[in-house]
Amino acid sequence: MATLIQENGIKELSKGTHGVVANHGISTHSVPTHMVPDHEYCETTAQTPSQRQAITELAPTQPAVDEEEETPEIDIMINNVVCSFSVKCHLNLRQIALNGVNVEFRRENGMVTMKLRRPYTTASIWSSGRVTCTGATSEDQAKIAARRYARALQKLGFEVRFRNFRVVNVLGTCRMPFGIRIISFSKKYKEADYEPELHPGVTYKLYNPKATLKIFSTGGVTITARSVNDVQSAVERIFPLVHEFRKPRSPADEEALRQKRAARQAPPPAAPRPVPPRAAPADALNLVTLSDDEGAAAWE
Repeated sequence: MATLIQENGIKELSKGTHGVVANHGISTHSVPTHMVPDHEYCETTAQTPSQRQAITELAPTQPAVDEEEETPEIDIMINNVVCSFSVKCHLNLRQIALNGVNVEFRRENGMVTMKLRRPYTTASIWSSGRVTCTGATSEDQAKIAARRYARALQKLGFEVRFRNFRVVNVLGTCRMPFGIRIISFSKKYKEADYEPELHPGVTYKLYNPKATLKIFSTGGVTITARSVNDVQSAVERIFPLVHEFRKPRSPADEEALRQKRAARQAPPPAAPRPVPPRAAPADALNLVTLSDDEGAAAWE
């Protein structure tokens, strides 16, 4: 099961194979002649082509292995990374609001909000020097944004020191390749909490890693954890649990899966051949562009 997550480098997930038994028996070629039982059912008899055809028709056909069931693809998307840090100095919020760029002074909350375009994030700044940054899509991007906020405060005249950076919360989403019977799922596991009057999804809490998951009947899963690695581990833990309660596929899902397999097996389109330039006919008019001085000299 492959997992893609923008730029965070999530490793592959594997569901594993169950019920596969290795063949450790002895082949007939390795058995000595004197050990082969002399029984009428062990004798090899010649078969006519019609008999072989009849045996082939009566033999049970092995069902084709569902490639999508064996190797489903789950893409994990990180939507928000929340981080916090401290600048180790007192901040004058009024001065930041008057001299800063892209800031908003929220007097009722006692803080200033500042925004950046690259990366597109929002910071909440308190007078104590604590700053919380939201909106990043990776841990590296969150640290870059935090250092840029610290640099912006330093340019406003504060003695800023970048300290105590940490990722507080990570929000990720993914979609299972099947629907989920959430009512049966919530009845089996005591960690699942399902209140349809309050929320359409099942709330499932994991303790190792510590994460909270919202599971919906459509197959969508929202994960809240402390880091990107915990989000990935949570998906690995929840997949075998919800796979047991998957819904049968509808005709529309079967058609979409068939089209996806056809597109995957289709050969890549061939590159267009370069068109060679056509040779000019013998009586073609050859146009030459001359500068002003060259044109005057030519006419003279």
